[in-house]
Amino acid sequence: MSHFFSVVIPLFNKENYILKTLDSVLKQEYNDFEIIVINDGSSDSSLEKVKSVKDSRLKVISQKNQGVSVARNKGIFEAKGQYIALLDADDYWYPHHLNSLKQLIKLFPNAGFYGDRYEINSKDNATRLAVLPNYIENKPVIIRDYFKESLADPILCSCTCAFRKDVFFEIGKFDPKLRTAQDLDFFVRGALKFPVAFHPKVGLKYIKDSENNLAKSKFNSDRFYFVSKYKLEERQHPSLKNYLDVNRYALVIRCKLEGDILWKKVISEIDPQNLNNKQKFLLKLPPLLLRFLKTIQILLMRRGTYLTAFR
Repeated sequence: MSHFFSVVIPLFNKENYILKTLDSVLKQEYNDFEIIVINDGSSDSSLEKVKSVKDSRLKVISQKNQGVSVARNKGIFEAKGQYIALLDADDYWYPHHLNSLKQLIKLFPNAGFYGDRYEINSKDNATRLAVLPNYIENKPVIIRDYFKESLADPILCSCTCAFRKDVFFEIGKFDPKLRTAQDLDFFVRGALKFPVAFHPKVGLKYIKDSENNLAKSKFNSDRFYFVSKYKLEERQHPSLKNYLDVNRYALVIRCKLEGDILWKKVISEIDPQNLNNKQKFLLKLPPLLLRFLKTIQILLMRRGTYLTAFR
């Protein structure tokens, strides 16, 4: 039986989250979907918890640990639905999420990617909205310039998007060489080829500081590989160059905070004209002062104030 959506969930050691994640899928208002969980060599009780869920739409495939890119690719290859909807094993959809995606698909059948807005949950349960363009509330749109409008937070998050399988094959699979930033890389390739449809209604809670979260990883060499992949395309698309320079800025700051001298190589590739004044100022600061400012930022976030250099 073919469903409208195939929900693909890569799973590696998320025993404290996976049941809530699956429950958020099963509680979707739009329920024409299958769920494919790719157990990527979990060594905790994640697999047992998934198997405790009894639903005919749930399929579990186990493989040795090969990373999230390989797991996502495997799930997409196995999918039978008309559209692929991705979700990580520690994030949660709100009940209307698939309804929003279905609405986008109906309104914009020629788009390549469909996504809605998301919340980011950080340390101490502090939650903020993704910093995205201020579109009219609940009015679906086609994104004017994906890269220009993703300078603070990316328009597409892996867990908010849907796409057809033929789109996946045209732009290429998730890059197994990337242990982090593989979703950013995938969406760069996608946005270079296809229109992106966006629904401003929040459909996802992204858990940034969960166990084994790749966003916390120190794979800085992988991040550098990502921002260095598109030299030819950057010359042809100024907004892509701008987007990647902002990502290079973020990588420089990350490297400085972690004492990684890779920042000296990354900073040489940035065109300062693509950075705002706050970013230019922060690039010049020594690591000790950056760490102090990072501490202040975290304290303010705990009190409900989010300060960022990305706007």
